[in-house]
Amino acid sequence: MGKQVNKIISSEAMAQALVMQQNEITEYATYKAIAAMMKDGKNKKILERIAAEEKEHYEIWKGYTNRSLKPEALKVWWRKLMAMVLGFTFTIKLMENNESAAQQNYAELAKEVPECDAIIAQEDEHEQALIKMLEEERLQYVGSMVLGLNDALVELTGTLAGLTLAIQNTRIIALSGLITGISATLSMASSEFLSAKSEGKKDALKSSIYTGIAYLVTVVFLIMPYLLFPPNKYMFALVTMLITVVVIIAAFNYYISVAKDVPFKHRFLEMAFISLGVAALSFVVGLIVKNALGVDI
Repeated sequence: MGKQVNKIISSEAMAQALVMQQNEITEYATYKAIAAMMKDGKNKKILERIAAEEKEHYEIWKGYTNRSLKPEALKVWWRKLMAMVLGFTFTIKLMENNESAAQQNYAELAKEVPECDAIIAQEDEHEQALIKMLEEERLQYVGSMVLGLNDALVELTGTLAGLTLAIQNTRIIALSGLITGISATLSMASSEFLSAKSEGKKDALKSSIYTGIAYLVTVVFLIMPYLLFPPNKYMFALVTMLITVVVIIAAFNYYISVAKDVPFKHRFLEMAFISLGVAALSFVVGLIVKNALGVDI
């Protein structure tokens, strides 16, 4: 697919072609930036090849628009930051999902731009190549992260909800929750290590670390509302904590759904129902225990 010069198309097609051209040069710059972050190897080479093909697509559109465009610097920077924080697997698959949506526009342009079919075919090849190349370490330990996250959500949500009614003081609740959370983090991480070790896994330590980190991060987020609100605003802290639980579950499941190509809705509803259900039951238990024991703190 070589460079085409001064092709004439309708004004409507020209507007769409400019959008596509801008997208292609931005994609090119993004792939190059992510590839530059990697060590030499298979992943780096494939990303560089895809970047080169995106540049070819840009040149095709340039032949119709006869305009030179620069990459959207902010978008490239943001995607590079996402790759650093969330991993290149998530970032690239998110980009590919956007490209799949854009293919509908390619189909509409096909009558005036014959190269559209070739571009679509090459975009499909990109997706398949990416799926085969993505072997990011953090995604190999998704099971461990799910274990730590889910266990922390269920246990600590229930604990904090029960303590809220029993103690009714955000500072004491936060202290109790923090002690419980740290102890549970160490317990969960060591249990994961022993479990993986007994199964003969060589990466038992890494598995336990990912589990522990997921648990501890969740603990910090859930306890934060009790540290931010005054001691007597325990119900506000509880509501904020429950909202935080839903946000964490939504964010994590969205990440997994994109990076691992799994359904979002079912996993999200399942985790949310379990965590909030346990919180509701613990809340009732805390009220019953408080009244039964006659404890007033």
